[in-house]
Amino acid sequence: MNSEFNIAVHCLTLLSVKEEHMANSEEIAKSVCTHPARIRKVLGLLRKHGYVATKEGVGGGYLLNPETENATLGDLYRLLARGSLKPGWCSGGEELPCEVASNIQGVMDQIYSGGESALERYLDGITMKDVKRQIVEAGTADPV
Repeated sequence: MNSEFNIAVHCLTLLSVKEEHMANSEEIAKSVCTHPARIRKVLGLLRKHGYVATKEGVGGGYLLNPETENATLGDLYRLLARGSLKPGWCSGGEELPCEVASNIQGVMDQIYSGGESALERYLDGITMKDVKRQIVEAGTADPV
């Protein structure tokens, strides 16, 4: 799983709980614990796909699209992280004489593909509204 997915969920959740649903990249970066340029990269993609808008000038920043609360984590996963479950390297090779080595890549591709489909189905059942609710509930829970 790549970190852009986590950053996107964090950013959108933060914007959803903020008054006026707006913040600038420096403010968001402090919450995410990363560099503002990285936030701008992820939010630029989210803006391109309609999850956020930007307000220019003094007091500007990223503004949450109200319909984003209905977006699923599956939507965000497909946008930012699809294919990241499968590692970049797999052992073996089709040209090798060993039965395991010559077939392992194809078998592992099927396994990762099935895992990715299962993950997407699971994430499709979680909306940004659900994430916000869990954050709010966690914040109001009694300290242990």
